[in-house]
Amino acid sequence: MTTTTQPTAAGSSDEGPRLQTSGLYSRQLPPYFPPALLAICAAVVSGAFFLLGSFHPVPVAVGTALVYLVAITASSAVVENGRRAKDRLVTGVVYCCFAIAIVPLISLLSTVVVYGIERFDLYFLSVSMNGVIPSMDAGGVYHAIVGTLVITGLATVISVPIGLMTAVYIVEYGRGRLKQAITFFVDVMTGIPSIVAGLFVVALWILVFGPGQTNGMAGAIALSVLMIPVVVRSSEEMLRLVPNELREAAFALGVPKWLTIVKVVLPTAVAGLTTGIILALARVIGETAPLILTAGMASTRINANPLEGDMMSLPVFIYKAVRDMGLSGEAGVYAEERAWAAALTLILVVMLLFLTARLVSRFFSPKKG
Repeated sequence: MTTTTQPTAAGSSDEGPRLQTSGLYSRQLPPYFPPALLAICAAVVSGAFFLLGSFHPVPVAVGTALVYLVAITASSAVVENGRRAKDRLVTGVVYCCFAIAIVPLISLLSTVVVYGIERFDLYFLSVSMNGVIPSMDAGGVYHAIVGTLVITGLATVISVPIGLMTAVYIVEYGRGRLKQAITFFVDVMTGIPSIVAGLFVVALWILVFGPGQTNGMAGAIALSVLMIPVVVRSSEEMLRLVPNELREAAFALGVPKWLTIVKVVLPTAVAGLTTGIILALARVIGETAPLILTAGMASTRINANPLEGDMMSLPVFIYKAVRDMGLSGEAGVYAEERAWAAALTLILVVMLLFLTARLVSRFFSPKKG
């Protein structure tokens, strides 16, 4: 039996017959339809609220989202099919949840920037409040920046080695009841209120140095109590993500276990470990209650020595400025301006920390290929 081939037309492809489009994808909404439908829904809902005389962005946004979800699902069910309609409905719900999560963050950041930029300048960042009374339009936040960097830096120096070594023990060496006990106490410490950590350090400080001894070191220890469990948990999860094949390959070459951890496990997880440490630092850099109890809130001078008296920090500075907002006259206005500017400074410090973490993760993580 012989087979014959049909000649191909001039200019046609020799790759064989082209597959026909499946019926599942033959009828689709055009790509521009969802954004166009969203714009139409927003215009209709906004017009309805405007005619009713109760226009407000929040109910308009909620109404637009609901109308859009119903419209896109019905349109997809009519033009496409039930599976695509369900997919578009779930996709719309996911986008709505994302908007619900991101809108408060954008609102918070924009509010802090709008109100804080009025006093945020080089002068505000380079002078302290030493010798400045509340009614004076002067003073800055430099002493609080120095105190924040010193206290959080010491807390990081204390917390990172302890937390990282604890995580290494849990993942690499831990067995039996001791491992269970450590994991249990780490979970308990994660939920400790910050004020309890401050009271614990105050009691410890009174026993060792006597009453009334507040300084930056006490504040760093209080923050480290809150920071250690976060470092342990994040480091533990990152170490568990390292493939066991890497450990087994090192063991097969005769490398000791401790050297495998130092040369293989930790470098492989360095990106995640750095991110976890920065998250722990960001968790404690805004704490106010433990620092009021341990580092004090009366300092207005530049103090870089953690063992020499009270040390101001940015969260405590903001708290003190907000408390002074109740003063009459221009003193309250100046206090409000300082509070917003200090809040903007704290946000920028946290953003700088996250940027540093990203750079460290990028340059020190193992290269692929």
